[in-house]
Amino acid sequence: MYNVSVLKAKMEIPSEAVSSVIKTLIFTILVPGTITVVIPYRLLGPGAKIASGFGLLGVLPIALGVMAYLWCAWDFATAGHGTPAPIDPPKILVARGLYQVVRNPIYVGVLLILLGESLLFMSLPILYYALGMWPFFHLFVIFLSRRLAISSGGRHFQTTMVAFLAAGPYGIARGGHTAAGRRLSVY
Repeated sequence: MYNVSVLKAKMEIPSEAVSSVIKTLIFTILVPGTITVVIPYRLLGPGAKIASGFGLLGVLPIALGVMAYLWCAWDFATAGHGTPAPIDPPKILVARGLYQVVRNPIYVGVLLILLGESLLFMSLPILYYALGMWPFFHLFVIFLSRRLAISSGGRHFQTTMVAFLAAGPYGIARGGHTAAGRRLSVY
């Protein structure tokens, strides 16, 4: 027979993870939701229509961007015990999933969504908005996000992040590999 207490212990989700998932959901609705839904909707104006044929190709980058964001947000909440919000970063450095390939996959996901929307609706205003967000994300990461993460993350996160950043510019070690030998790129 199965030991009921062992099964219960295996099925329980730590309350810290539940809290992180709830905070991540709220952040996702407020920030990425505004960036990828509310603002593009406003930029489209009344009577916007989905472009037929070629414009439907925009669904692919939108789907990839949504999947990338959700995967990373899940990793932040469950593995890092934090959120994508710079004011509540993970307490443990997340170095799994898409973070083994790209240093800031959430921003890449959001940009994919915006570029897909510009294609889906054949909208130059959304394309210009996406192209404007790219340098904004880059500058945000360089000047604010890292400092906030290091100062407010837990001790393990701080130690790991400092070592990661010391490996090279933008977290890229010599030869483009992390200290653990994994390939890593700037964006």
